[in-house]
Amino acid sequence: MAGIAALGVRGDAWIDVRLARAGDWLRRHGAAVRAVQWVIVAVYLVLVAVPAFLPLPERTAHIWDNLTLAAQFAFWGIWWPFVLVSMVLVGRVWCGVMCPEGTLTEVASRWSLGRAVPRWLTWNGWPFLAFAGTTVYGQMVSVYGYPKPVLAVLGGSTLAAVVVGLLYGRNKRVWCRYLCPVNGVFAVLSKLAPVSFQVDGAAWASSPKPPREKAFNCAPLVAVKQMKGSGACHMCGRCSGYRGAVRLARRSPNHEIVHVAGHEPSREQTVLILFGMSGLAVGAFQWSSSPWFIAAKQALATWLIERGVSWPLETSLPWFVLTNYPEHNDVMTLLDGVLLLAYIAAATVAIGLALSVLAGLATRALGPWSEARFHHLVQTLIPIAGCGVFLGLSALTVTFLKGERLPVPYVPEMRAALLAGATLWSGVLAWQVAGLTSGGLRRIAATLAIVAAAGVSVANWVLLFWIW
Repeated sequence: MAGIAALGVRGDAWIDVRLARAGDWLRRHGAAVRAVQWVIVAVYLVLVAVPAFLPLPERTAHIWDNLTLAAQFAFWGIWWPFVLVSMVLVGRVWCGVMCPEGTLTEVASRWSLGRAVPRWLTWNGWPFLAFAGTTVYGQMVSVYGYPKPVLAVLGGSTLAAVVVGLLYGRNKRVWCRYLCPVNGVFAVLSKLAPVSFQVDGAAWASSPKPPREKAFNCAPLVAVKQMKGSGACHMCGRCSGYRGAVRLARRSPNHEIVHVAGHEPSREQTVLILFGMSGLAVGAFQWSSSPWFIAAKQALATWLIERGVSWPLETSLPWFVLTNYPEHNDVMTLLDGVLLLAYIAAATVAIGLALSVLAGLATRALGPWSEARFHHLVQTLIPIAGCGVFLGLSALTVTFLKGERLPVPYVPEMRAALLAGATLWSGVLAWQVAGLTSGGLRRIAATLAIVAAAGVSVANWVLLFWIW
């Protein structure tokens, strides 16, 4: 890369030019971007807050004539599943251009106390804990089905983002960088995007430093000069064209995982991929349909009754702790809550350990044990992990549409195709990563171990969608 001025005209150069111009457009039209952000913020606040104070919808209500149902469909049927898809297609454009929490925390930071970001807040384990906590709590309070839990989960997250903005940094997105519950998921999925802002180190070094007034504010606190991957970049375009060295450009969807991730081994991302996206998410989506859950509940209930202990079967808790809507015959008892937590924990540990063992076998197949190589190989499971989370969320989309008598055709076939495609993608990534270390039978063995790990993930979704 020799700077924006040296863009070539051969082959697909017209795509490169248009991508670079798109990045520059974002930089030049910050006012238009902010206008879009505030429209999204307004819609978001209405959909989060207002339904919580309305009566629960009647059985005859529809998405198009009831705000509560419309909000549920907007959040769980459209927003979450397709924001995940956008990460794979265009990186974290959602974060930089449209996310209401990002907008609000950055605006709040204009009036921040300006405190230095404390060390505890920068701990790399927060993305996994925040993702796990939000996911589990959402299941406990049935966030997909009722508006008050939406206000508690999404509204609580937004309020926390604003508070963090008021305390730390100045014109920054400290919340997004360190504490956002989906920051970790978005960071790993965006590694698959075929476009990213890329930095030409030589052009940066050879160009004179621009005056202060031409400097840019990187709100998510990315060290742009050293940026090699796209996981932390919010794709806001503010740095586009800076020093003739930063531009929006094409890349292979495999490039970052194969050629960058190995130089940035991350134990925290490994835990998120294996135990979070592949394990905990499966348990969260599975438990309500699982015959194992029902069998365990019946067995434990029988055991308790035989011993004259009935209070765990009769005790309920407020809606903000466990689902409690007796008017809709939807109440979780203490026994339900304990078993829900146990099921999700068991799925997290069992699936996470199984995938860890297979990734470990892949690592050893390539030679002596290397922790860095283990973390690199785990990155090849991102396609199947991301596909699973998308399928779990999109199942809500299908459920909403079926409830409106708008069935989606070929759903089983599309699910099967996505799982097969994601497994193949993970296999190709494993083959390419293994090829950096070894060849021949070692490379084949490592690839097969990763494909087997992808197969474990697929098996759990097959149980949910085709067997149960």
